[in-house]
Amino acid sequence: MLATVTGIGSGTLRDVLLGAPVFWIKNPSDVVVCISVGVATCALGMLWQGFFSRLTLKHVLLWADAIGLAIFCIIGAGKAMQAGAHPFTAIVLGTLTASFGGIIRDILAGDVPLVLHREIYVTAAFTGAASFTVLVLLGLPPLAASAIGIACGFVLRALAILRNWSLPAFR
Repeated sequence: MLATVTGIGSGTLRDVLLGAPVFWIKNPSDVVVCISVGVATCALGMLWQGFFSRLTLKHVLLWADAIGLAIFCIIGAGKAMQAGAHPFTAIVLGTLTASFGGIIRDILAGDVPLVLHREIYVTAAFTGAASFTVLVLLGLPPLAASAIGIACGFVLRALAILRNWSLPAFR
């Protein structure tokens, strides 16, 4: 359930906000992928414990999440632009698409959502979505804009992970 909520929760919210058909309703292949990845991750976790520490698996999942964040912010912004959303709205929906599923997952799992830890997470998604959107508006082909946007979002998130960067806390 957690894998499925993470995988389709954000896109569902994005599509509802855009007034578009929800992407997985007519073609549930994304749900099947989410369930398969969830089962594979559980199986890998059980095997991994026998060979490596839990911390190592946690790091693998953290990096996989960073890759997903970078990709999904572009997908969300692109879908919003195709639906005719204002460019700023496309950036916001790209950011939401990349991050909201994880927030739902963390809440359902009883964890404090990663975005409330001062992590540079939503900021990385915003950076990727904004880079993509601006580059498309400047006339760069969507594939090139996607690659650059993914790189921008991932590099910022990766640097935050590697260097323990965080946002300032409000008191």
